[in-house]
Amino acid sequence: MKPFRSRALTLVAMATTLGLTACGAPGSGTADNEPGGSADAPGSAAAECEDVELRLSHQWPEPVGEDGDFRSVVAQRFAEEVGTATDGQVTVTVYPNSTLSKATEQYDAMMSGAIDASVFPLDYASGRVPEWSITLMPGMVRNHDEAQAWDEGEIGKAVEESMTENGLVLLTNVWNAGAIGVKGDPILRPEDVQGGMTMRAAGTYVERMLEEAGAGITSLPSSEIYTAMQTGVLDAAVTSTGSFASYNLQEQVDSYTSPTTHTFWFMYEPLILTTQAFDKLCAEQQDAVLAVGEDLQEFAYTASREDDARVEKIFADAGVEVVSMTEEDFQAWMPLAEEQWAAYAEQVDGGQDLLDLAQKLRDGR
Repeated sequence: MKPFRSRALTLVAMATTLGLTACGAPGSGTADNEPGGSADAPGSAAAECEDVELRLSHQWPEPVGEDGDFRSVVAQRFAEEVGTATDGQVTVTVYPNSTLSKATEQYDAMMSGAIDASVFPLDYASGRVPEWSITLMPGMVRNHDEAQAWDEGEIGKAVEESMTENGLVLLTNVWNAGAIGVKGDPILRPEDVQGGMTMRAAGTYVERMLEEAGAGITSLPSSEIYTAMQTGVLDAAVTSTGSFASYNLQEQVDSYTSPTTHTFWFMYEPLILTTQAFDKLCAEQQDAVLAVGEDLQEFAYTASREDDARVEKIFADAGVEVVSMTEEDFQAWMPLAEEQWAAYAEQVDGGQDLLDLAQKLRDGR
């Protein structure tokens, strides 16, 4: 990862090269109240260092100390460390558990100025910025090493540029692997998806892949999976390992396909700040905020890796049948996944270019 001073200069360069109006880009706008429509480019700063309050919203339960969902811990540590780094000039108030905004509406809330920051699953905003579906493409990112390589490679830079175009400043890269929970026998291969089974899976292209495998799809936030399973609305769910534990889904499922060996579901959920909020900070405050984000990076990578084993143990201890995909199981999903890659490249402006970069990294080219 780049030192924060270098990162700040990169943001300035991006803004100069790309512009924030992102003319013609999906999800962008030209007015201050439209996505991507901040009048000032990232890297501009307030002339004076004044007290600033930032509102950070996310969907996960509030942690108790260092225990709990690591994404919630990232948000809490960011708030605490920014306060310290700025001697209290910048106050970050965290609103966990979707108390300030519904999970899928956070991008619009950020663009309207109602929210300043989030630990945000980027694909949630793919309705506004379709290219962001590349960050939750089935079978594309296979493990934590590839996730980190993504951030440091060309595809990571391209996604960050798109974020900059659309009004967001990247602070910390966050990834989470996905698992499968079933009220019944485990799902390891497409043929394990029983006809008539109703599933939940975040991500348009993951949902379409599961539909091709024979599932009926019900779209809802991860916070609503427990009730949907309890009431019989859902038979199975695909979501992040962290959400499986945070929402106590071990109480509702009989089997759990852990991502500790293989998974077709990796989601990018970065800690972000809006350009509008970033530009309210003076240069010293901007440096401090970027530095805190950089300092949290190693924790975010490590905690995400550790989450897989932590959650697997929670489910095993609860008496849930815990299984893992073999390489052969994973490869059985790839023909369906690659159909979705092709659909993304065809349907999304610039999608083929992003797909090429992602495949280049995946293939080690």
